[in-house]
Amino acid sequence: MSLNDDLTAVQHCVDDLARAVGRLQPRLDGPDLRRVRADADHLRESVALLRASAADPAQQNPLRPPQGLVPIPDTPYDSSLWTDSDDEGLGVQNRHAP
Repeated sequence: MSLNDDLTAVQHCVDDLARAVGRLQPRLDGPDLRRVRADADHLRESVALLRASAADPAQQNPLRPPQGLVPIPDTPYDSSLWTDSDDEGLGVQNRHAP
């Protein structure tokens, strides 16, 4: 099954759920049913967003690191990067932490 087929199947299931919840409304009305109806609507919106992100491959996983190795140099780090590290809640040099 392709990704599009799977998304279509999920969309049909969510639509069936929304219709079933709609059929319950005349018999059960109250905060519980409103919550279930809101959840079904959120699912419908989430599936639409998922379908849109699957259509745009650039947005599929923006936090995913690039493929391949990232070289890390063996040279020491610049010590000036940590000049303000004493002020990060661990106490200042030659003093005790609170």
